[in-house]
Amino acid sequence: MQETVELIVHSAGELCTVPPEAGGPQRGERLGELGLIRDGALAVAEGRVVAAGPTESVRRRYRGLRELDAGGRVLLPGFVDPHTHLVWVGDRAAEFEQRIAGATYLEIMAAGGGIMATVRATRAATVGQMVAETLPRLRRLLAHGATTVEIKTGYGLETATELRQLRAIARLQAEQPARLVPTFLGAHAIPAEYRDAPDAYVDLLIETMLPAVVEESRALGWASLPFCDLFCERGAFDLAQARRLLTRAKALGFPLKIHVDEFEPLGGTRLAVELGAVSADHLVATPPEEIALLGRSSTIAVSLPCTPFGLAEPHYTPARALLEAGAALALATDCNPGTAWCESPPFAIALACRYLRLTPAQAIVAATLNAAFALGLGEEVGSLTPGYAADFVLLDFEDHRHLGYRFGTNPVVLVAKGGRVVVG
Repeated sequence: MQETVELIVHSAGELCTVPPEAGGPQRGERLGELGLIRDGALAVAEGRVVAAGPTESVRRRYRGLRELDAGGRVLLPGFVDPHTHLVWVGDRAAEFEQRIAGATYLEIMAAGGGIMATVRATRAATVGQMVAETLPRLRRLLAHGATTVEIKTGYGLETATELRQLRAIARLQAEQPARLVPTFLGAHAIPAEYRDAPDAYVDLLIETMLPAVVEESRALGWASLPFCDLFCERGAFDLAQARRLLTRAKALGFPLKIHVDEFEPLGGTRLAVELGAVSADHLVATPPEEIALLGRSSTIAVSLPCTPFGLAEPHYTPARALLEAGAALALATDCNPGTAWCESPPFAIALACRYLRLTPAQAIVAATLNAAFALGLGEEVGSLTPGYAADFVLLDFEDHRHLGYRFGTNPVVLVAKGGRVVVG
């Protein structure tokens, strides 16, 4: 007798289930196991996958109240974008011109541009303005297949605006279907008013902002605290300041993330491993000994290939070295107004294949399952094995390798969240 389910998705030319590895992310040289099923099908009930297998066997066992014909296309988990700065106001197109003319990112930042330019615009904005400018970006990310999206604060650098950014994230969650994961990034840069007293700003973060974020999270009804993140880089926060802030955040119950080694290695990757950060992100200039530490740790290495591409920099995350060390590698867009205004996980995958030397299969796992583990959600999203959320995308081709092979257009023709079609 057939079991009735809410939805059957059938006749996928390639169903990529992306199975976890012993309950965890896919690590090292084992990255890239797609769990590929040809002529595959999913059975979905209560928003979760209950079965994945060949179409004939799934339809023999289950009867769907609704059916969706994949038409021979590639079916894979919804992309998880574990690093974005999506809530901002204004733009920095003038800085793009400056960089083309030869100015470096750090030079622009030292002159009061960069992050501080966006801070000035965002400080002047209401929550409603933040939501109005961010919602189109978030919808474009969803249309490109991102069903789970991390969003950082960090364009306030003062208590009131940082809290308004958190409220904007909560409003955005209510206004669209993608799952949002908030991160507090009050330590994105040293604000202009503390330029000559950076340690005093760290004191403000520790003594005032972190407790205020705890209270705001409760007021918003969040079940857990957001991540706490920090930019450990020359011109931003040094290693001692990073240790002070993240140690206090951890004591208060914040899960940790950290921006490290984008331009120079300051020891931030070692600190991430030591403190048990969920992820260390950027990892362009990471030295070999810290790559080895990552490979032996549970901290996810998150590469952001759109950022060096956006900066026209020649150096990218040393992905092959990370995999040889046994690390768990994830991909993100780093969508932000200064260096990587990109709302396309497929484009991040295309870059990763070219500049990180990942195979399309490795890049797909890095942008789905492993990206979910970079948000602490690896047992809920990022896979289409039984028990996982039925978040999936349908691509307009029959071979998964085309996802890395082609670029410049959106290959996503359908997006579903919890088994409900939200795009397409």
